[in-house]
Amino acid sequence: MFGGVIVAERVCGYEDELAAAERRPGVGRRCARRCLLLLEQAKILFAEAEENNLGNKAFNESFRRWDTCSLCKQRYHGVVQCALGWACWKTYVGRPETDDARGNMAITFLGNGLSQAYHDEDALSVREAQLSTMRRIGASEVQKLIVQNNLANTYEMVGRLKQSLSMRRDVYSGYSRLYGEENNQTLSTANNLAGMLCSLKHFEEAKSLMRKTMPVARRVLGEGHDLMFTMSTVYAASLYEDSAATLDDLREAVTTLEDTARTARRVFGSDHPLVGGIEEDLRVSRAVLRARETPSSPGRS
Repeated sequence: MFGGVIVAERVCGYEDELAAAERRPGVGRRCARRCLLLLEQAKILFAEAEENNLGNKAFNESFRRWDTCSLCKQRYHGVVQCALGWACWKTYVGRPETDDARGNMAITFLGNGLSQAYHDEDALSVREAQLSTMRRIGASEVQKLIVQNNLANTYEMVGRLKQSLSMRRDVYSGYSRLYGEENNQTLSTANNLAGMLCSLKHFEEAKSLMRKTMPVARRVLGEGHDLMFTMSTVYAASLYEDSAATLDDLREAVTTLEDTARTARRVFGSDHPLVGGIEEDLRVSRAVLRARETPSSPGRS
């Protein structure tokens, strides 16, 4: 049960998501019906991997058929992913909680699918139930951190920012303790934490965290890594979004974004959406700096 609602009685089951997909522009009946074929393929391939004891790699690859196309390697999205997430959960829900297919993977795919279809409150119930189960059955620290990270994202989506911040602190601390400061997951969760700190206007803490982790990320990942671009934009935001920022802070934000945009254009090309986002941040930061540098007209406060 999730939040007191029995899964089998959910209004938003996968049959309803398929019906919604049929009516959705750009999806249609053909794509929706293809979902039925996809879920049957996923069931068969995973059953074969288990029956033949093919090992963890085959186990994981076959299970990924529930959320990833085997041809183009792209993940499904929207109502299609939601439908497959529900079908995946209903396929394995009868297994023991300690079974990895049920207690870890299927429920994760269900939560992801609900989020993809913007059923965020339902996704929240699923994530909270999953974390509670993980703690009860004594799951590994890594498994619990993955679930906590997903739950922090969902808290943010439903507007519970303080709970998201608290959980992001726990996740960053957990990865730091397990893997050290140079681990990709540690760096990624540091960036997520800094972003949430900015959202709640804890700018000093966000700046301090980014100044600590960005040199590490630059050394480990290199300037052209996706995460470096994201970290640079978060750091710049911690400078120019702060009403107490000095002129030096604002100039540093603009310089940081100019350098980041230049590198991103070289790596991805001018048409990449990441480049567009950085350039928009640069436009905003320049406007803030310009407003601060321009003296107020006489008679204006």
